[in-house]
Amino acid sequence: MYTKEFEIRWSDIDANRHLANTAYINFMSHTRMGFLMENGFGQKEMAKHNLGPVVFYEHIYYFKEVFAGMPVKVSLQLQGLSEGGMYFEFVHNFYDHKGRNFASCEMMGAWIDLKERKLTKLSEELFQNLNGLQHTEDFKVLTKEDTRKFGKKPQDIDPAEL
Repeated sequence: MYTKEFEIRWSDIDANRHLANTAYINFMSHTRMGFLMENGFGQKEMAKHNLGPVVFYEHIYYFKEVFAGMPVKVSLQLQGLSEGGMYFEFVHNFYDHKGRNFASCEMMGAWIDLKERKLTKLSEELFQNLNGLQHTEDFKVLTKEDTRKFGKKPQDIDPAEL
């Protein structure tokens, strides 16, 4: 399992003196990018393919408070990947220094061609590198329908209402 260790800094604490929501998101992003950079998705490689990651959603589940003073570890596993690698779903778990799981997050995203501004598949090499990440027990091959499983759609309003 891929993990990163973090020290909770003063700036990671919120008004309740526990780990802030934004810190969870930053720790997860840093963990994902660490894995990706170590597995062929560095800036040079992504620029070569005009490739960038796009986040569709992050659903965080908080189980227990965590405070400054002890290190925390954030894991990364692959919960889903589409054929060709366009869509991906990651699971992050947060652990305290005793291995207790205090939060979990399911995150779905895709790859965008930064020149065309459209979703795109990965090269075979990058697909294999991403697919090499440890899979969760409930791993599945994703389809476009999986990206819409929550039924959320934009609902515009009249600008005069703003």
